[in-house]
Amino acid sequence: MEGNYYLGEDVVCAFKKGLEEEVSPTGQDVFKQLLENAEIAAEEQAPMCQDCGVAVVFLEVGQDANITGGLIRDAVTEGVIKGYADGYLRKSMCDPLTRANTGNNAPPIIHTELVAGDSLKITVAPKGGGSENMSAVAMLPPSAGLPGLKNVVIERVRQAGPNPCPPIVVGVGVGGNFEYSAILAKKALLRELGEPSPIPEMAALEAELLDDINKLGIGPAGLGGKVTALGVAIEYHPCHIASFPVAVNINCHAARHKSVVL
Repeated sequence: MEGNYYLGEDVVCAFKKGLEEEVSPTGQDVFKQLLENAEIAAEEQAPMCQDCGVAVVFLEVGQDANITGGLIRDAVTEGVIKGYADGYLRKSMCDPLTRANTGNNAPPIIHTELVAGDSLKITVAPKGGGSENMSAVAMLPPSAGLPGLKNVVIERVRQAGPNPCPPIVVGVGVGGNFEYSAILAKKALLRELGEPSPIPEMAALEAELLDDINKLGIGPAGLGGKVTALGVAIEYHPCHIASFPVAVNINCHAARHKSVVL
């Protein structure tokens, strides 16, 4: 529930920074409304957006953790069902063919990673459909290189235009393979806004892409302006010598995610 009620302080600070940097009066008004909306949502404990999203859950399971009493997937699913019911959150999950709503926003999308230690970290990231629809994976030839990577990211944002509810956050997954590049891109969205990659080359590329995206002029709410994106985050992984996967996962301005460690 809290993931839909409260924006992280990093996102709120990014809104305030965007308000200072935006030169368009209309864009400034959009940022003021976003700040007001976030404040009302937190005070009234109401969803900040009518699209309460797919429940995407990242589990970091310590290899020494002892989980008893049933399957962890069942427990996560039960938690999602309870959270969306108790929080009066819109339930958006449906059968892909019949479009019949599952009625409880389940099943969630769960990504599990084994890590050192005996703790369990649960990160829930409600992901709206509008921004997810604007995301993509490109399987580039290795010869495309860095220019090809930049072109994929910039063109994806350009083609998305106002559809993902800018100002946006752009997660980029580089390398791995088809499916892992997409997971990397989504995982990149979990990083705090303003926190650069610990790898200097990636941090420089993030800054360059952010600058190029904000030169597109799409602006807040797609109404024109200087601030189209609040941040760009890149995660990468080695890939096959014959492949160059690049995934772009766009998040709307409601960059929601909450974590707990058990």
